[in-house]
Amino acid sequence: MKIHMNDRFANESIPKLIFLLATPAIVAQLINAMYSLVDRMFVGRMAENGTLALSAIGLSFPIIMVITAFASLIGVGGAPLASIKMGEGEHKKAEELLGSCFLMLLIASVIITSVFLIFKSPLLTLFGASPDTLPFANDFLGIYLIGTVAVLVSMGLNPFIAAQGYAKTAMLTICVGAVVNIILDAVFIFGMNMGIKGAALATVIAQFISAIWVLRFLTSKRAHLRLRLANMRINPKVVTSVLALGLSPFIMQSTESLIQIVFNTSLGKYGGDLYIAAMGILGTLMQIFALLLSSFAQGAQPIIGYNYGARDFARVKSTIKYSSVFCAAFGLVMWGVAIFIPEIPIMIFTDDIELIELTARLMKIFFLGTCIYGIQLAFQQIFIALGQAKVSIFIAILRKIILLIPLVYLLPTFISPKTDAVIIAEPIADFCAALTCCVLFGLTIKKLLKDDSTSLSK
Repeated sequence: MKIHMNDRFANESIPKLIFLLATPAIVAQLINAMYSLVDRMFVGRMAENGTLALSAIGLSFPIIMVITAFASLIGVGGAPLASIKMGEGEHKKAEELLGSCFLMLLIASVIITSVFLIFKSPLLTLFGASPDTLPFANDFLGIYLIGTVAVLVSMGLNPFIAAQGYAKTAMLTICVGAVVNIILDAVFIFGMNMGIKGAALATVIAQFISAIWVLRFLTSKRAHLRLRLANMRINPKVVTSVLALGLSPFIMQSTESLIQIVFNTSLGKYGGDLYIAAMGILGTLMQIFALLLSSFAQGAQPIIGYNYGARDFARVKSTIKYSSVFCAAFGLVMWGVAIFIPEIPIMIFTDDIELIELTARLMKIFFLGTCIYGIQLAFQQIFIALGQAKVSIFIAILRKIILLIPLVYLLPTFISPKTDAVIIAEPIADFCAALTCCVLFGLTIKKLLKDDSTSLSK
């Protein structure tokens, strides 16, 4: 790695460096969200069956989340380890990590594509598809799955670009695909009358273009960590380390898929297709909210990882402080938008008045707990950056598996209307998980980071 890159992580102003790395990541995730937003915007405004098609994309969303979760499992699991190795001066081992992760992504894409293509229809039915929505969901997902390898390569390798300090290049990875997706959506859905199939085809083409962009950069002379054929091998120790650290973001995203299934089946049971369509919008907005916060927190990861590897604990502590404050403030802003002006983001997806009114009412309940979600996400990303897999895994499991899913099923037995009871489960789980996370952070972080004279608790 070049000396000036070492100096950047080791000496530059931390607030400036966090914003320098986080801003392109936030922009990239906003644009990345356009994949879902644009599809739903255009599909929701189809002349015929727009609401059914919108529900179909919502039903496909859990499977899409599982696919992207595997990209995080390997990419977000490997990139912080590469940052630590760079901080330790182990450039060759950092490149070996990159090569191993690339091969893991290719293997995972083959397995995932095969499994979901075979079980597509039964899974969609299990997730709450009705006879009216199943044909639309089948059409969309059948085409989308063709692009699985591109999703994993582009999203799984992009963290390695950001880990080298090339935040703007990582942002452009997403931008290129999103622009192509927007243009092709309009052409295929309306210009060529392809409907929901056009939305899926546009997304697949855009994903392949993003993957080509990533591969071209990582094999070029510009990259400090190069993707080399000699490093594309499976090292059991590397695989174990990557999967252990990547398990936390994997759980967060894959359980988001499970949560979507739980919400869809429960709301479909108590409210019908209109509630599933509303949940599709809420799920997308919550994903965008979490992605933006995660991107902000991830802006601090290379700084924390590099300085942790270099044993510069003072800069690690300072980065943690700034990251936590920034994420908390950012979370409050997003919460204000969701609570006080919910109609504005909702109208991006649909012009159906009944759907807008229902979604806005549910959104004010659904997003109540996000006012402190920024703190939880900041702490979780900090644990990942420090290589602390077990703590981050527990935090990821707590909110969704231990708290949210049981609440979704239990609350309708005590609260009416049952549809509201399902939605109320979300803020209760958010508050409980965030408070638990804060306690855990306070109890454990001073054991991880301490030098001869001070500890993080002082």
